[in-house]
Amino acid sequence: MTHEATAEPGAVKTAAPAAAGAPDGRRSGRTGTRRGGAGRRGSGWTPWLYLAPALVVLAGLLVYPIYQLGLISFLEYTQAQVSGGEPTTFKGLGNYQELFSDRQFWDVLLATVVFAAACVIATLAVGCALAVLLTRIRALPRLLLMMAALGAWATPAITGSTVWVFLFDPDYGPVNRLLGLGDHSWTYDRYSAFALVLFEVVWCSFPFVMVTVYAGIKAIPSEVLEAASLDGASQWRIWRSIIAPMLRPILVVVTIQSIIWDFKVFTQIYVMTSGGGIAGQNLVLNVYAYQKAFASSQYSLGSAIGVVMLLILLAVTLVYLRLMRRQGEEL
Repeated sequence: MTHEATAEPGAVKTAAPAAAGAPDGRRSGRTGTRRGGAGRRGSGWTPWLYLAPALVVLAGLLVYPIYQLGLISFLEYTQAQVSGGEPTTFKGLGNYQELFSDRQFWDVLLATVVFAAACVIATLAVGCALAVLLTRIRALPRLLLMMAALGAWATPAITGSTVWVFLFDPDYGPVNRLLGLGDHSWTYDRYSAFALVLFEVVWCSFPFVMVTVYAGIKAIPSEVLEAASLDGASQWRIWRSIIAPMLRPILVVVTIQSIIWDFKVFTQIYVMTSGGGIAGQNLVLNVYAYQKAFASSQYSLGSAIGVVMLLILLAVTLVYLRLMRRQGEEL
């Protein structure tokens, strides 16, 4: 009993410091939590610090030109103001009113929308078809097709446009000779000229779609495609029901990129139709803005057209992204 009585006070003495130390431990834990929270809050700025150099470059190359474009569109800014002969005056929405009251502007806008839509659809169709083809052929033909496509993609627009004009030239072009069309001029008629430009735009644009979609297809598990084939699904059904839904985020990206590129086509139209075709029958908004700004020295009207193009592209992109997010896609 003496031994038990001696051990019991010792136990009390040992537990007392632990109990007394508990508040200190809790305070220490709370302090550590506060420090950890402060560290996490402080680390929130770290990504922005890494992005700061790129954001500064983008601000200089994108934000400031857009600001200047919008500013000039509200001014009376012609060759007289550029040379200093007359003072620059604020015109407000006068340039936009003049632009929207011009019948030619609406005709050019409609032609631009239809032409860009045709280019986007054709580019996506050709690019996706060749991407599927790449998954079906052997290594050597695949390499040759990839090299040919990348060569078309790397060709400057002015070079490719000049080559296509030569190929379809009514006097020296080999296409007319092969087809037996004699001295038929492809750029004389409005629709054949637009079709010729469309072929060139698709030729230099489909490689981007082909390579991107091909990479997405290769990332799809092969077991899924094999299971669909064993179930008797056709190639079209596999593409429509399996590949396309799984590639939807990639297709969104390439579609938006194609819309932006094809809506603001300039070089191909300007080179292949000699500045917009006969009597401006092949004008698109980008060439129309160039003619207004530099050929007519109406820089404020050209800037207004540029602002309208920017707003249209932003609206198309935002609407497309909104529709895709409604379908539950994470982009």
